[in-house]
Amino acid sequence: MTTREEVLKYGLSFPDTYIDTPFREKNWVLVRFKKNKRAFLWTYEMEGTMRINIKVDPEWRDVWRETYDAVLPGYHQNKKYWNTIILDGSVPTNELKRMIGESYDLIVK
Repeated sequence: MTTREEVLKYGLSFPDTYIDTPFREKNWVLVRFKKNKRAFLWTYEMEGTMRINIKVDPEWRDVWRETYDAVLPGYHQNKKYWNTIILDGSVPTNELKRMIGESYDLIVK
């Protein structure tokens, strides 16, 4: 997955989710859980690359950051609980899906 459309489509495949654009700038497109309105997937373009922010269990946070150069501390969010992933193709799709799924699970609880 390297495009906003791909990650949004995957984010919307989870139950009870919807797209939100809560900011005045259309660059930020989020996927939220309907029941508590929490976002688990943030998409935005920055420095010419598409990026996503996902919630992460602090126990896994550093594992992902150390495994992939494209996984960084969460941009504009609490770096303890959020990671940013640059969608440059270096993180395998199955791993991106796993991280997005874990983000969803964390906000649903």
